[in-house]
Amino acid sequence: MRDENQEARQAVEAIVMVAEEPVAPGLMAQLIEIPVEQVETICEQLAEEYRADGRGFELVRAGGGYRFRSHPDAESYVKRYVVSGQSARLSAAALETLAIVAYKQPLSRAQVSAIRGVNAEGAMRTLQLRGLVEEVGRDPGPGQARLFATTLAFLERLGLDSIDDLPPLVDFVPGAEVIEALETSLMADSRPTLEPGSENGDEPAARGGDLMGGDTPPV
Repeated sequence: MRDENQEARQAVEAIVMVAEEPVAPGLMAQLIEIPVEQVETICEQLAEEYRADGRGFELVRAGGGYRFRSHPDAESYVKRYVVSGQSARLSAAALETLAIVAYKQPLSRAQVSAIRGVNAEGAMRTLQLRGLVEEVGRDPGPGQARLFATTLAFLERLGLDSIDDLPPLVDFVPGAEVIEALETSLMADSRPTLEPGSENGDEPAARGGDLMGGDTPPV
């Protein structure tokens, strides 16, 4: 039988790993269904184990909760990695995400994901690391999701003075003739298939004779 404490430790690690912000012990206790004191103990034990093993990351208490961060001793390598990423070209997913933020800003990560139809977390993190997107506030609605917008660096990269200088979206929409041709094609595909002899709108010929005035079947 699996050890319950080991399962709780694994759950704590998983939750903190995927969280974007520090996770409060009370929330983890509620999710895992264990006492808050046990969550605190698990976090302390995990933090000590990581330190003893000389890991490249730490589990720290910050902002009223727990989060992972890179080890201070590895800071130079992390900076080198981030800087090297600055020179790499943006992926198609990142460019698509950046375009959505540019034209719809400010908006939340969830809204970006909804527009793209796929999870945009990774692309948003990349854009933030590149300094092209930044947090600008909180949504006043339920949950108060963080809102993001493009940065001055974004405008500088594109040679724009302001967001108003972005080309209008209508420039990227197909022309009326293209849309009309597409609609015609779709309508043609949706028409029911006519049986032989009904091309002119006639009813299909009755099989075996028409008892309401058609040819009388042979006796």
